[in-house]
Amino acid sequence: MSDETYDLVVVGGGPGGYTAAIRAAQLGMKTACVEKRGALGGTCLNVGCIPSKALLQSSELFEEAGHSFESRGITVGTPKLNLKKMMEQKDTTVTGLTQGIEFLFKKNKVTYIKGAGVLQGNGRVEVTGDEPQTLKAKNILIATGSDVMPLPNVEIDEKLIVSSTGGLELGKVPKKLVVIGAGVIGLELGTVWRRLGAEVTVVEFLDRILPGTDNDVAKNTQRILRKQGINFMLGKKVTGAKTTKTSVTLTMEPAKGGDEETLKADVVLVAIGRRPYTKGLGLEDLGIETDRAGRIVVDENFKSSVDGIYAVGDVIEGPMLAHKAEDEGVVCVEKLAGQKPHINYNTIPGVIYTWPEIATVGKTEEQLKEAGVEYNIGKVPFMANSRARANGFTDGFVKILADKKSDKVLGVHIIGPDAGTIIHECVLAMEFGASSEDIARTCHAHPTLSEAVKEAALAVAGRTINS
Repeated sequence: MSDETYDLVVVGGGPGGYTAAIRAAQLGMKTACVEKRGALGGTCLNVGCIPSKALLQSSELFEEAGHSFESRGITVGTPKLNLKKMMEQKDTTVTGLTQGIEFLFKKNKVTYIKGAGVLQGNGRVEVTGDEPQTLKAKNILIATGSDVMPLPNVEIDEKLIVSSTGGLELGKVPKKLVVIGAGVIGLELGTVWRRLGAEVTVVEFLDRILPGTDNDVAKNTQRILRKQGINFMLGKKVTGAKTTKTSVTLTMEPAKGGDEETLKADVVLVAIGRRPYTKGLGLEDLGIETDRAGRIVVDENFKSSVDGIYAVGDVIEGPMLAHKAEDEGVVCVEKLAGQKPHINYNTIPGVIYTWPEIATVGKTEEQLKEAGVEYNIGKVPFMANSRARANGFTDGFVKILADKKSDKVLGVHIIGPDAGTIIHECVLAMEFGASSEDIARTCHAHPTLSEAVKEAALAVAGRTINS
């Protein structure tokens, strides 16, 4: 097949790409989605968000069975780990969801083309693969996502030195796991393997974990994770790695300068971040502008510097989050269809799925101080929440930042049980420009974890009832 013409060709079948393709088809556009992985869903579904959450849930249940059941009068004995079965459950989840996207493509009449897409100019996309072909399109949307950020002098082999992909596929629990990078991915996968029995050490270049989060959140998270058994080496620069058949020896030095030291591990996980994946797309040949980080520069309509070519998700500026990519994909194609949608980047939540979970939306205290914004703080611990006490998970807090003059909510930061679910009432409140008093005067069911949000909103005005 060649010279097939479409209204829209989406290159990349991850969250931004497949969501945009489905929405475009719903709007009456003849749409094709080109994906080279052989499975839809992108990094998130195949080797990222979904498999990691499956392992986080399984490992949490394993830890609860071994440490928490007895205190509640449940005697089960020492649980035995079946890692193969745990991995099979993860893989089954992924397969079911990728097949689900294929079903949605068929339902919405999106043409799914397996292969690598290369932009040729004049609205043409050349697809290489088992069935090479050339597609013609009125518009092209690039949604190719991101790839693992490499670390100089530390070569990933996905056996002893692994990326997040290899970190989800280990055949046995390492005795000693070193995680390079104290960001979201590193802490989540470090948590999984620590629960399953590994001795985990996190090495971070900065003098704090979770860069970009509220400092109060980062400090408390580190304290909680250390209490759980994760070791931290902050302010350390990894300069090299030497491997044997069974181990890795890292060389490090203080980030601010100093004597070299070594650290030995059975497995090393490199999790220092991700970079936009645009390799082989032909951007340079078409003159598509990119920034210093390699991201495609787009305008408010997600249009690149070349007419007819658009981009969303991890390949453009902003947080590398699946839900951010999804919203951008929908907004982009709705604008192409003549609609007037919007996306509010101040209300995009972020969640870290350790336990307790960490969830944030809006500005941090550090950002508000830097901008010279005066604000009030409402903060309450989950220890004061009845449901948290009953459930036995009381670590963490809810913190609300509100403008000192208008009381408008500017940011919410939560460490606690099910924080990733609780945050969404705060996201909705901020989307509608709510004040802390609006949240405080909204009736919350008792006993629920969400009452901590109401209590924190009351705390902004110094009138808490239960804390």
